Amino acid sequence: MSEASDIAVVRSLLFPWWDGHARDLPWRFGRTTPWGVLVSEVMSQQTQMSRVVPYWIAWMEVWPDARALSAASSAEVITAWGRLGYPRRALRLQSCARVVTEAYDDVLPRSYEELTALPGIGDYTASAVMSFAYGERITVIDTNIRRVLSRVFLGIESQGGTASREERELAARVLPQDADESVTWNQTIMELGALVCSAKNPQCEQCPLARVCAFNLAGKPGLGHKPTRPRQHFKGTDRQVRGLILEALRTLPSGSRISHDDVAALWPVAGQLDSCLASLDEDGLIEIHPDSSVSFPS
Repeated sequence: MSEASDIAVVRSLLFPWWDGHARDLPWRFGRTTPWGVLVSEVMSQQTQMSRVVPYWIAWMEVWPDARALSAASSAEVITAWGRLGYPRRALRLQSCARVVTEAYDDVLPRSYEELTALPGIGDYTASAVMSFAYGERITVIDTNIRRVLSRVFLGIESQGGTASREERELAARVLPQDADESVTWNQTIMELGALVCSAKNPQCEQCPLARVCAFNLAGKPGLGHKPTRPRQHFKGTDRQVRGLILEALRTLPSGSRISHDDVAALWPVAGQLDSCLASLDEDGLIEIHPDSSVSFPS
């Protein structure tokens, strides 16, 4: 069977699966603006969708567009980010909002070049916005898509790191020519990777592609094996300490400070605490005052 025939079969199996299994996320199915799609993509980076939904809903109620977000204080933005993790994303999103407001009159640009020129917007996010918000025909490549395409068509695991040339060429070859179908294709492959074709425990018995997947038919060679960095445990890490500091600030009334003694009580290792305070200050997430008290940026 030719690759073209393989692609046609895969599409015929995937599209009905999407119709019956796609999660009803609030930014899908044309229910939000392009800006809302971008916010969802930024929030979803390294964060499970199930955790993102309530934050996205609350965020969009307060700041439904770039202009509204650009007018917020940094303290408000960091507080609203809550426990989504990697809070620098919140400030980058606000920086992006300010550029969109000032340079594009609050209208998110729709070209790849303009989107990737925005603060904090890389290849994946720009491509996702163009596909999911604007309905453009463009390859969208994230970890889930790479894994599914590599397994189904190449019969091998996608390796860690950046997408290889072979993976990008494959994604471009299998993308439908019709713009509407290309959007559904991108969403469906990504959803299958998130819900069924997971990295370590793929649910092949539930997969609509099980009978045509080269990886499954070959016996899942090297399942889950790829050269990645050892996973860092959260407990005791700088991420935990930084999170404790930010959470302590979130519990205070707006504009309040934490005293030096109260900050010191947050973590027993003084050197690590000082290092984390310095990194948060450098990232623009906190402000350290002359009396060593700490607050969110004004």
